[in-house]
Amino acid sequence: MAGDTVLAVLLGLVDMLLFVADGFAEVPERPPWFIAVPLDVVMVAPLVFRRKSPLWSAYVVLVVGVVHASLELGIGSVAGLAMSIYSVVVYVGRRQGLVYVGAVVVASAVQLALDPSGELVIDALFLAFGIALCWTLGEFVGARRAYDVEVEARLHLLETERDQATRIAVAEERGRIARELHDVVAHAVSVMVVQADGASYAIRSNPDLAQRAVQTISETGRGALGELRRLLDVLRSDDADGEPRVPQPDAHALADLAERMRAAGVPVELETGELGDLPAGVSLGVYRIVQESLTNTLKHAGRGATASVRVHRTGDLVEVLVSDDGAGRIPQLAPAGGRRDLRDAPVPGGNGLIGMRERAHVYGGTLEVGPAPGGGWQVRAALPVRLDK
Repeated sequence: MAGDTVLAVLLGLVDMLLFVADGFAEVPERPPWFIAVPLDVVMVAPLVFRRKSPLWSAYVVLVVGVVHASLELGIGSVAGLAMSIYSVVVYVGRRQGLVYVGAVVVASAVQLALDPSGELVIDALFLAFGIALCWTLGEFVGARRAYDVEVEARLHLLETERDQATRIAVAEERGRIARELHDVVAHAVSVMVVQADGASYAIRSNPDLAQRAVQTISETGRGALGELRRLLDVLRSDDADGEPRVPQPDAHALADLAERMRAAGVPVELETGELGDLPAGVSLGVYRIVQESLTNTLKHAGRGATASVRVHRTGDLVEVLVSDDGAGRIPQLAPAGGRRDLRDAPVPGGNGLIGMRERAHVYGGTLEVGPAPGGGWQVRAALPVRLDK
């Protein structure tokens, strides 16, 4: 409005200077100053609001402009109508612009018909050229404004999508870290609890066994502490490209896992084929599935239970089978004599099985959990291997 105010003031000053010049030239039939000056002010005043309220400003200019032009008080009526046509096209739209141009044409035609002294053809051509020029300029500027609005809307949409993608990525990362923490803490704490219970029973009758159990607790606790530090380093790191200080376990660490479970009191038979160079994610998934399965065996299978781990790769598929002969069970997980695919039903019994299912599904694999045909419990997973060519 500040720029429009300056423009209106300048236009009003021009009309007043023309009125003063007509006074020195002694133009006949010149209206008195107390009529001319207020009309000049009223003529240009609506132009101040041509952006904020373009329609009512334009129609006020049209009504006042008829009187202003009839009294020949200057260029304010012509310039005001031209600016009003432009403003309506740019800030309101084509439909309202056509209506306003129609009103201008009708008012101008009536005025030309009532003024026989003018050149009708020249005035009509001047009117048509002026309207066409103002309309074309308004269309150009209006298209530019619409383009700018569209660009701003798209930028806002892109920012929103980027923020949403960031929130999704953060949620996925938190879920991954939660699974990692669960795998580390649940496995380590389960081993430590079992060993602590065994040591408390054997501390008097078999001190050597109790000492080995305490040593296993110490080693398991240190390993879990290292894993937790690695995860916390990732959370605290400001460098998104920084590598973890401790490497993640993979399928080649299954032998160490089996040895720790044997030390915890669960005999584990491990059989692994030629795994080759598995992708890091698949290899970590295999390790975590076996780890969670053996942890559940330790917690639920009961005394004297043994476990068997089979990991084989056939072509582009890694198959994992973890079974035990214990009495552990998860109620209502599967019907008797059958297994249930965890993709098609909710998994009760805690976050461990949910974490195994999600790890399998992340890589397009499957997971089946249920009673083993010969008794006990088994976990069967199949993970496809997708190596980058």
